Amino acid sequence: MHRQIRALLDADHDITYVAPFTYFNVTPPLPITAIDVPRGAGHGRARAALRRGVRGADLLLVHDSDLLRALPYRHPPVVWDVREPADARRAARAERRHHVISPSVVPEATLVSPAPPPPGDTRVVHLGRLTAERGAAELIALAERLVPHGIRLDLIGQADREARVLLRDAQRVGLLDWYGHVPNRHALRMVEGALAGISLAPADVTGVPTKVLDYMGRGVPVITTPQSGTLVQTARCGLVVPFDVDSVRHAVLDLKEDPDRRANMGARGHTYARLHHHWPDHAPAFVARMESLAGVAHSLAV
Repeated sequence: MHRQIRALLDADHDITYVAPFTYFNVTPPLPITAIDVPRGAGHGRARAALRRGVRGADLLLVHDSDLLRALPYRHPPVVWDVREPADARRAARAERRHHVISPSVVPEATLVSPAPPPPGDTRVVHLGRLTAERGAAELIALAERLVPHGIRLDLIGQADREARVLLRDAQRVGLLDWYGHVPNRHALRMVEGALAGISLAPADVTGVPTKVLDYMGRGVPVITTPQSGTLVQTARCGLVVPFDVDSVRHAVLDLKEDPDRRANMGARGHTYARLHHHWPDHAPAFVARMESLAGVAHSLAV
């Protein structure tokens, strides 16, 4: 919404957006045409929504691989934007029938704040979807071990059913604050001023999560597991730790005790993100790519 769709709107394209607006309690902004679908809609309902959406469209841009199995019989050229590591392994097969773009084509990017506040010392944040595979249980355990040190954990993002139960219980007893889905522009502001941003992933996950760039773009030090280690070490903007709760806790406490270090890390990350990962710098290439695949210069994109 705030990157790709905004770039296409700024280029005078008409947009139809098929998404679960009601589920996330989001009011679709004008001037897009919105088609609401239930969260986790089956292939039948998804296909019906897509059938409505692609009428008259020159291009269909898909972010969820499940939708590739729900395409209507008649549809314009399809572009699959591959961001999840698990999806990347299926991209080669999909390229036989659809266009596939990935971070090598459209780089991961964020909206970098012009002048974020310096990192504080009373809370850490995790931005993004929460599941067992993405470390929900480990984050709750981390929150429990940080409370005695006067540090709160803020979790910003939707959660799957299993994680939701755990998070509600943890919030009920005062271990953490879980905000659920928050619109992107508000979520990024909530990141600002944190002691650190957390990104946990098991060893078999590859690629840099967008949340790491979001932390950097908001001037917040990053504490991450090795999948983002190269970027964080190159930018000198955080600490790389094992996928282990005690290791993350030690990293948080080290930064809490050293305000100059965390301020320097936050500033270096912000500078690096502005130079290399600021979305407005990449938006024109993305728009040109979509126009090329659609075969038009000014058209309806979905």
